Amino acid sequence: MARTVCSKHGERVRLDGIPTGPPGGITKEKARKRFEALGAELFDLQDALWGAKVNSVMVVLQGRDSAGKDGAIKHVAGCLNPRGVSVVSFGVPTDEERAHDFLWRVHRHAPRLGEFAIFNRSHYEDVLVVRVHGLVPRRLWKERYGHIADFEELLAEHGTIVLKYFLHINKKEQKKRLLERESDPKAAWKLNANDWKEREHWDDYTEAYEDAISKTAAPHAPWTVVPADAKWYRNLVIAESIVEALRARRADWKKTLDETARKRRAELAALRSEARSAGLARAAERSSSRSTPRRR
Repeated sequence: MARTVCSKHGERVRLDGIPTGPPGGITKEKARKRFEALGAELFDLQDALWGAKVNSVMVVLQGRDSAGKDGAIKHVAGCLNPRGVSVVSFGVPTDEERAHDFLWRVHRHAPRLGEFAIFNRSHYEDVLVVRVHGLVPRRLWKERYGHIADFEELLAEHGTIVLKYFLHINKKEQKKRLLERESDPKAAWKLNANDWKEREHWDDYTEAYEDAISKTAAPHAPWTVVPADAKWYRNLVIAESIVEALRARRADWKKTLDETARKRRAELAALRSEARSAGLARAAERSSSRSTPRRR
């Protein structure tokens, strides 16, 4: 599986040196079959996550305009039970959000134990678009890398599995997708003139993403650079990565589930024993009343 995982703080990332397309030797049909198998396994792992309630999962999806964040959510979240999943899109901050610190709007959507939270964009916008367009002073956004790292460490300490993905497409592929939206009536609602304006800052965003990945990568909050030119391969890489992360917890979840099952069986056995005892007592009482002569 061709992907670049960054889990070491400060390790330099060069996006121009990382492929945006799938590797040779893998076909769309092979990927489809593999994705179906992963989808079934992911559903089972989510069920164990939900039952054990000792961990949660926060999936962060970042990428340039038209990189495929919505598509990735559609396909990967489609493998999950909606009961335990929330999907949140972070756009331009509201007035209320601006009145708080930049992490407030994200922290309030952090997943509860047993649940998934999937973020379409995230707290990283405050070191990406904010940086590229100079929306706050340099000294302010530079401090945010540390705040983000501390925030994700806090979540990890409390059981959240933090998984971050940069959907990596090249400039030619982005142009192709933007033009396709114009010619497709079903996708025309996605048209945004600002997407074309943002292309003028391609190199600035590349540098901003490289710094964000480098300065916030950690073993407990790794970044995965996902080759995203081919949508089917993008979905496969993300699904594979999530399944691998959850597999590592399966044994711990099984211990918790087995212990819970033992306690529940004991409670059920006690309830039935109590019911039997009560039933025998009532039967004895009825028998006694029948054998006692009535007074005339």
